[in-house]
This record gives sequence, C-alpha cells and structure tokens, in this order.
Amino acid sequence: METIKHLSTAHYGNNIKRLREILGVKQDVIAAEFDISQQAVSDLEKKAFISDEILEKVASILKVPVEVIKNFNDEAAVNVIANTFNEASFFSCYQPVFNQIDKFLDIFERLLKTEQEKNALFEKMLQK
Repeated sequence: METIKHLSTAHYGNNIKRLREILGVKQDVIAAEFDISQQAVSDLEKKAFISDEILEKVASILKVPVEVIKNFNDEAAVNVIANTFNEASFFSCYQPVFNQIDKFLDIFERLLKTEQEKNALFEKMLQK
C-alpha cells in the first residue's frame, strides 16, 4: 500500500527540478529543447502531474529513465550517489554546464569596468 500512496503523492515537477539541480542542468537548456521560455519550464516544475510524453522528453534531456523522474526521492538519490561515487570516474566524465551568454556578459562587464577606470585615470591626468 505504501508504494501506491507514494505514486499518488509524487510531484513530477518537483522531481524534475531536483534532478535538474543535482545534474547541474539549467532551465534554459530544457527550454531550448522544448522551444519554450525559461518561465514555462519554471511553470512545468510546479505541476504535480505531467504527461508521459513530456516526461519522456525531459528524461531524454536529463539523460535519465522516466522512472527516475516518477519515483525520485532525495534520500534514495543520496544513497545511490554515496554508494556509487567514484572520484576518478566522476572527473573523467564531468562536463560543466554553463550559460554562454552569462559568461559573455561577465567578461563584457569586466572589460567595461576596466575601460571606465582607464578613462577616469586619463581625466585625472588631464586635469593636472
């Protein structure tokens, strides 16, 4: 009976969010695959029930079986990670996920700040 109770109270959206966070996948990645906005992904993560068709697509993006999304719980995930973590294999397959636009904006902001500091220094020199 406990399994039936678990399935009826499973919140697929929360499960997707937790898995996505654990795997280091941003909402933007899922949004791009579905050709929807990041806000739509956020709304999807708030839904308790999600159709199998959408779950299958999200599962393929996250590279996990659909059953993982349907039956996910934090305690089980911690146990799996604790029992299967191998530092050597982790670092050999680690692929960081970052938003290239965020990275570009960060670099641009630093360059802009440098230019502003340089201009302020030139103005000081001209005033002397």
